[in-house]
Amino acid sequence: MAIFIDAVVVKIRDGQVVNRPVYAVIGVIVDGHKDVLGLWAGTGGEGATFWLSVLTDLRNRGVADVFFLVCDGLKGLPEVVENVWPLATVQTCIIHHLIRHTFRLVSRADHDAIKRDLKPVYTAPSPAAAAAAIDAFEDTWGGTYRAIVRLWRNAWEEFTPFLDYDVEIRRVLCSTNAIESLNARYRRAVSARGHFPSDQSAWKCLYLVTRSLDSTGAGQARWMVRWEPALDAFAITIGDRWPSAETY
Repeated sequence: MAIFIDAVVVKIRDGQVVNRPVYAVIGVIVDGHKDVLGLWAGTGGEGATFWLSVLTDLRNRGVADVFFLVCDGLKGLPEVVENVWPLATVQTCIIHHLIRHTFRLVSRADHDAIKRDLKPVYTAPSPAAAAAAIDAFEDTWGGTYRAIVRLWRNAWEEFTPFLDYDVEIRRVLCSTNAIESLNARYRRAVSARGHFPSDQSAWKCLYLVTRSLDSTGAGQARWMVRWEPALDAFAITIGDRWPSAETY
C-alpha cells in the first residue's frame, strides 16, 4: 500500500573517513503490517538512474502496486516513480522535510508567529486553500524569510497531494514516522561504533539491527502500526484498487 524511504548516514574509512547514506525502505500493507523491504547504499549524489534501479528491484521482488510513496525530498525519485508504479502518489514528508526544515531557518524570536501563519498552509482543506495561505504567508514574511517560501514552493507538487485526503489518511502520510523509529535504532548503533573500516562491516551492523526488530528471535522484521482508523478512508479513496491490495 505505502512505501516510506529515508536515509541514515554511516561513516566509512576509505583512505579517509567519508559519509555515505544508506537508504532504508519500509513497506506497509493494508492490514497495517510493515516490513523492511531493503537497504540501498548511496554516495550522496543519487539521481533518477539510482532510484529507478531501486524501485525496479522492489517491483521485481513482488511489490506490484503502490498507492503512496513518502520521502524526504530525495532528488530524482519523484520523476521515476511513474515509470514503475504509474498510479502511485508521491508525497513529501510534511513534518520532517518541510516543517522542521522551516524552523531551522527561523529566528527564535519569530517561531510563534511563523508557526501561527504557516499552519493554515499545511492544515488547509484543499490545495486551492493552501495556495491562498502560502500567498498570504509570502506577503507577510517573504521579505524576511524568502528561503522558507522557496522551500515550500519548490516542494509544492509533492506536498499538495496530502491535502486531497481525509484527516485519517493525512495522519498516516504526513511524515516518515513509520520509518523514523527504525532509523533511530540504526543511528544509535552507528553512533556507538563511530566509523566502520569497510562497507561490509557497516552493512553487517545495519543488518543485525534489522534482524533484532523481531523480539521472538525468528528474524522476521515485521511489526504492527496503528493505522486502523485510516483503513476505511483508504478503502474509499482507492476503492478500485483495494481488492488487489488485499492479496498483496
